[in-house]
Amino acid sequence: MATKLNFSSSCVAVKNEEGKDLLRVGVIGYGYWGPNIVRNFHAQDQSRVVAVCDKSQKSLAKVRHAFPDMVTTDDVDDLLTSPDIDLIAVVTPVWTHYELAKKALMNGKHVFVEKPFTYSVAQGEELVELAERKGLKIMVDHTFLFTGAVRRMKQMIDDGTLGELYYYDSTRVNLGLFQHDVNVLWDLAPHDLSVMDHLIKQKPEAVVATGERHLNGVADIAFMTLYYPGNMIGHINVNWLSPVKVRTTLIGGEKKMLVWNDLEADEKLKVYDKGVQMTNGDAVHQLLVSYRTGDMWAPKVEQVEALKVEAAYFTDCILNNKTPFNDGHAGLHVVRMLEAADQSLQQKGKVISL
Repeated sequence: MATKLNFSSSCVAVKNEEGKDLLRVGVIGYGYWGPNIVRNFHAQDQSRVVAVCDKSQKSLAKVRHAFPDMVTTDDVDDLLTSPDIDLIAVVTPVWTHYELAKKALMNGKHVFVEKPFTYSVAQGEELVELAERKGLKIMVDHTFLFTGAVRRMKQMIDDGTLGELYYYDSTRVNLGLFQHDVNVLWDLAPHDLSVMDHLIKQKPEAVVATGERHLNGVADIAFMTLYYPGNMIGHINVNWLSPVKVRTTLIGGEKKMLVWNDLEADEKLKVYDKGVQMTNGDAVHQLLVSYRTGDMWAPKVEQVEALKVEAAYFTDCILNNKTPFNDGHAGLHVVRMLEAADQSLQQKGKVISL
């Protein structure tokens, strides 16, 4: 039976310096990403982390060392059923997301879920419907949407700097970390799929995926192609078996072309005034190709910690009853694309309609 957490013994404030109530956050999972979630939600002007749950006593000891006054527990029900928590952050393996998020919503709590949102479309649809019925917010942790680079890219696409988009081509490869519960698509592709959904106004109509498994029974290298209305195409290369780490995206447009190298310390974005134009020649069968080669420039990119911006944005959405752009519907669309890619992968590259 879950015990009621004793928050009164903790010196964690429930009001900020202006006397306004703070959003009380409970975090489930303190492994690889959990410490970053705790740190950023705890440092916000509008929120405080009041409790952390993890099955590992070693992880809980790390919490207590970093935050001596924070409540810790190894029982998830302590957080999920506590009346002293407003928001639950689920930072656990994807196969646990549905059950934890559902119970949090059933207990009247807003939910922040690590990507990918759920393990299936059906699970995601149920959570979205439940949250809407209860008037609660869901945000899926698509952290890259809050980076200075992606925000600048969206600005340039929306204001027409690149012109009509032709393609989105991403390479996201490294050596490991091998997962046992999901394949490389579910592990790495959500980053690019969420960015593509955010940047590109159209939605893909079909998906093709190919790949192979080599070591632990799940695909560790995969290629995913998304077909959009018109002549726009997206391509994602993900790989756990690369000797080098690469995080590079090319976006080709009618007017300009863009390179995003996330491993660059300074010039993460480079915009090229390059392109190709086709014109008719004298004869009907002749086409004249002209190449445009102009300047390259690196637009200024805001240097911010994306998770800090994301945590502040979600707390503001909850406190002011606004719908986050990376809500449950956005997370569900990414899961829908991943599920379709899985079907294609299992059928050696069959086209799957979305």
